Amino acid sequence: MIRVLIVDDHAVVRVGLKALLELHDKFNVVGEAACGEDALEMAGTYKPDVVVMDIRMPGMNGIEACQELMAENPEVKVIMLTSYADDEAIYASIMAGASGYVLKQTDNNKLIEAIERVARGESLLDPHITGKVLSRMKSIATEKQNEAKLSETEKKILVLIAEGKTNKEIAEAVFLAEKTVRNYVSKIFDKLNLSNRAAAATYVTKRRPMFSNDK
Repeated sequence: MIRVLIVDDHAVVRVGLKALLELHDKFNVVGEAACGEDALEMAGTYKPDVVVMDIRMPGMNGIEACQELMAENPEVKVIMLTSYADDEAIYASIMAGASGYVLKQTDNNKLIEAIERVARGESLLDPHITGKVLSRMKSIATEKQNEAKLSETEKKILVLIAEGKTNKEIAEAVFLAEKTVRNYVSKIFDKLNLSNRAAAATYVTKRRPMFSNDK
């Protein structure tokens, strides 16, 4: 039998999924959780084969829970439930370790098939999503290579750019000539493929832990 843990903050969804799965002898619903924190505890206790988990939940969301769950129980398979095909959320889910996703409004038979496939070790990703995931992974790899090319001075200047400092203010902060700072800014933009200072601010904001000690 396939041991299934259902995770959703809406009781009606949990009840519906459990009722559907219990119509089939091949499934055993070992538990229901209303939040990510409970899902982690129950997964450790009941050792499910497949976790069917909502992406959006209060507190620890499905993506965060999936990441921790996979770190603690790498043999468990996770299917993310979502109300609509949000590419960013789906991408984040796959990067967190999920085997795929299923829309909440999907046909019952397709949901059953999805759980069976994942239990067998198959992926639920369609070519469209697979392409986006691979493209994003390639982009991340390129970004990391570019970041490695930044000197410590360039990192400091990048943080100051993100804080809205002018070249003159940056020059005073790092004890360099304003002309030198302008050259640094151009090099930083070239290395990271940034078009302007607003893009630089967004870049640093998304990677704040990396730059937090670079001032």
